[in-house]
This record gives sequence, structure tokens and C-alpha cells, in this order.
Amino acid sequence: MESAGHRDGTVGKALTVLDTVAAFARPVRFTEIMATSPYPKATLYRLLQTLTHQGMLFFDSESQTYAPGLRLVRMAHSAWRTASLAPIAQGYLDALSRDVGETVHLGQMDGGHVLYVDKRNARIPVEMFAQAGRTGPAYCTGVGKALLAFQDASVRDRLVAQQSLHGFTTNTLTSAEALCRELEAIRARGHAFDNEEHEPGIICVALPILSRSGRPIGALSVTSTTARHDLDSLSAFIPRIDAARREIADAAANWRFPEIPPLPEKREPACQD
Repeated sequence: MESAGHRDGTVGKALTVLDTVAAFARPVRFTEIMATSPYPKATLYRLLQTLTHQGMLFFDSESQTYAPGLRLVRMAHSAWRTASLAPIAQGYLDALSRDVGETVHLGQMDGGHVLYVDKRNARIPVEMFAQAGRTGPAYCTGVGKALLAFQDASVRDRLVAQQSLHGFTTNTLTSAEALCRELEAIRARGHAFDNEEHEPGIICVALPILSRSGRPIGALSVTSTTARHDLDSLSAFIPRIDAARREIADAAANWRFPEIPPLPEKREPACQD
């Protein structure tokens, strides 16, 4: 299958290289990039040189490593301010975090994944995958399932089709049919759970942040561990999460969010309504 980088020419290839470097979350050597890159050595080297000259990457000549450059950092900060819910939501996240004392996550859809755009740690912090700026799977996280469940049917179908459905734990939903049933249940009750589906011992309850037209523009969750809570006790936080997500939605009412593009072609729906 043709990669997006190949379909979108040189720009697409360069963005794929940026994604590869960023995914290491540390300075990385050429040989490490080469090991995961779909491009020939000469092409990869040329793309890295161009990205470095343009300030999108930084090359440390002493350690012989590449890392995101300051130009990319400036662009990321600009995107955070203009295309992310985080600046609008930060005061409401602070208040929710103080009230519940557990980890609070704010997420938005990024293609078929969830981008965690902000986070507040619990009073007693817990080590977990979700961090601000990191992307995670939508089908087995609370914020992801909340975002998937409330999409229009055609958008939901496309996003479900993009899920890897990899079994991270024994509780992970690993079929489209099971995921569709779960999304239907979430729509009916209004909130989603992560019942140790992505990480053992990590559970959460999540609600979508809906625009005035009912479109999900983000999701808000409270996350804890099975040592401190079960799903029933986490559910006690739903009224407070609901109040916070409504406040965020009101504050964001006049902000233009990026649209999820429609399906490019007709196909059998993944979820039968």
C-alpha cells in the first residue's frame, strides 16, 4: 500500500521524516532513522539535510544526532495556540484537577488517533502512556472512544476503519464489530470508559466536548488506577466532568476548529446504525 509520503511527493516525504524523528522523543542517529524509514539511504539523507537547513531539525555534530529544530518548536507553539483546545480549556482543567485530585486529560482527534493536547497530574502522580503532545490509539482509550462515538456516521465509519485494533491488554476491543457495539453504548449513556484497555491498571471515564451543532471538538477524562478506583467510583466524577466540558464548549463556541474531511469514496459502513 502506498504511503502518504509517497502520495504527497517531497513535502509528504519530509513530513514523514519529521514524524519519524519526533517519535523517538530523544536525539536520534541517522542509522536509527534509517532502520525505520521507508526511503532509500540517499533520499533520507537529502531530506534530513533540507529539514536541517530549514531549521525544522537540529543536527548536533558532536553526538551526530538529529532532533526537532527551533523553527518547528515555534510552529508547534503557534499551532497549540490556534488549533488546539488547550489554551481555551486550561483554566477549566485546573479547576477540575483541583476538584477530583486525579489525572485529567484533554484530547482531540488527529486522523485516526487521539492527540493529548493537555494534562493535569493527580495529587499522587501516576506513570502512564498519555502525555501532552503524545498521540495514542482512539479505540482503546477513554477520550478516543468518546470522540469516536459522537462523530457523524460517515466520519465515524472512516475513523473506525483506520483503527489498528491491536490487543494491548486482555480487555482491548480487537474487532470492528465489538468496537461499533461499544460506541453505540457510549452514545446511549453519554460517556466512555477505559477499563484497562490500553494499559494494565489504568482506568478512566471520559466525556466528549460538543460544539453547538453536536460535533465533538475534544474530549475530557479523569484517569486513575485500579489500586485507587474502580469504574463505579470513577463514575462519581461524571457530573463534574460534564460541567467542565460544557464550560469549555461555551468558551470555544466562536472558535473555528479544523474539520474532519468527508469520506473520499463510498464503502460499506463499519458501524451499522
